[in-house]
Amino acid sequence: MNDKQREIRSFVRRPGRMTPAQRQALEQLSDTYLLDYSDQAVAPADLFGRAAPLLLEIGFGNGDSLVELAAAEREWNVLGIEVHEPGIGHCLLVAEKAELSHFRVIMHDAIEVLREQLPAHCVDRINVYFPDPWPKKRHHKRRLLAPKFLDLAVRVLKPNGHLHIATDWANYAEHIDELMASDSRFTLETRVQHDGSEPLMRPQTKFERRGMRLGHEIVDWRFQVLNKVD
Repeated sequence: MNDKQREIRSFVRRPGRMTPAQRQALEQLSDTYLLDYSDQAVAPADLFGRAAPLLLEIGFGNGDSLVELAAAEREWNVLGIEVHEPGIGHCLLVAEKAELSHFRVIMHDAIEVLREQLPAHCVDRINVYFPDPWPKKRHHKRRLLAPKFLDLAVRVLKPNGHLHIATDWANYAEHIDELMASDSRFTLETRVQHDGSEPLMRPQTKFERRGMRLGHEIVDWRFQVLNKVD
């Protein structure tokens, strides 16, 4: 058993959190799809075994929509970051079924991956779809979308790269509008409000469908980072 498999087993032995199929996927498909976290920068071409535009999605949930997107964009390298083990297990199952060779997952904190593992200016597109809204005011400091995250996004995005965001929480949408308007490094290309019928350059997600059932309006944004490398 290698170190990665031992790490996976330390996660999957937690009772009541994973289905047998998800557990088996983590144990048997880790060498195919899971990348080890590194505190040293690693070129994406080395991670994927080929040079191609890189699409990064942070917090992909169960991975269904990310795998659907990857299956439609086979000329891209697609990297997902997630920490929820059952969701990762499910994602690996659907990735195998879709026969994806250009798809990888890192099971680690996204902030550390952006700060340490990804080289500067290597990502063409970042997706942040339906992140935890932390709706209570005292929890707003836990929201992913904050100035610290934007600093790291600018660090890894290529000049003219894109940041895609979606949420179904009105309060979070207001926060995102204010946050992005105050950051001169990004320009807004598109902002769409819809009832779930107009997702912007992405498949519909599980969290989106839950929001729709609750009667929430969906907001999608596409931002472009300025053509400048410091």
